[in-house]
Amino acid sequence: MRLEYTLAGLCAGLLLSLNALAAELPQRWVSAGGAATEWVVALGGEQRLVGVDTTSQHPASLAALPSVGYQRQLSAEGVLTLTPDLLLGTEEMGPPPVLSQLQNAGVRIEQLSAASDLAVLEDNLQRLGELLGEPQRAQAALDDYRQRLGHLQQQISAIQAHTEAPGVLLLIGQGGSNPLVAGRGTLADWLLDQAGARNLAGHEGYKTLSSEALAALDADWLVVTDRQLRGTEMQQALLAQNPALAHSRVVREGHLLTLDPTLLTGGLGPRLPATLEQLAQTFYPDLQPLSADARR
Repeated sequence: MRLEYTLAGLCAGLLLSLNALAAELPQRWVSAGGAATEWVVALGGEQRLVGVDTTSQHPASLAALPSVGYQRQLSAEGVLTLTPDLLLGTEEMGPPPVLSQLQNAGVRIEQLSAASDLAVLEDNLQRLGELLGEPQRAQAALDDYRQRLGHLQQQISAIQAHTEAPGVLLLIGQGGSNPLVAGRGTLADWLLDQAGARNLAGHEGYKTLSSEALAALDADWLVVTDRQLRGTEMQQALLAQNPALAHSRVVREGHLLTLDPTLLTGGLGPRLPATLEQLAQTFYPDLQPLSADARR
């Protein structure tokens, strides 16, 4: 009987400890940054979100939440009206005076890194796992992420042993205006490399190039994204703005791909492995789709 009382006491103590731990975790979150928000949802924390920024568009259920504006142009008033315990984002979040004002008002600020690096992603997921009380779920998500990318790289390496990597440009437009070309050191550059492509842009960061310069690079594929336009409308606006490109080989061959712009916001997000697989299968038609077993 004494043993039963002891066990019951231990169980009650453990339950109280777990309840106390859950109470200490932030319960009302505002998230500013597409990738960070998507990870919160992927790790089971969507019910804690009380507001998101305009780059947080996935999953579609987030559209029902109040918007706090663009991640780089947050207003303290807009965030404070939602009475959050925590504001989550990356170093892209700002402006700094607003973050200071929110912190002084008692809002906890958590800034993850937006760097396109798996070691950084590991740190980000570990931190999110702690904040959500889901460390094992975060580790499982990281393991799956690494495994999928590793398997894809094995397939690409095998094909590249006898096939040249395609030359690709990734263009980011804004309502049909002259697009920015993604160069070295960008998330877009990392994405192209992971998908088995050669980024033909040799500059650092993002830069505008003339229509003639774009055509002269003679890309095998163009990957195009626009923050305002989508699909055919986006492609038509790009070619209207760049007439020399409209007569290039890549356009004649119909090698234009569209990309969701939110995939390039806030670092490595949970949708990137699937996007990389789709791009790689387009660049290399002989590439076999990943099986469910290979993703485990």
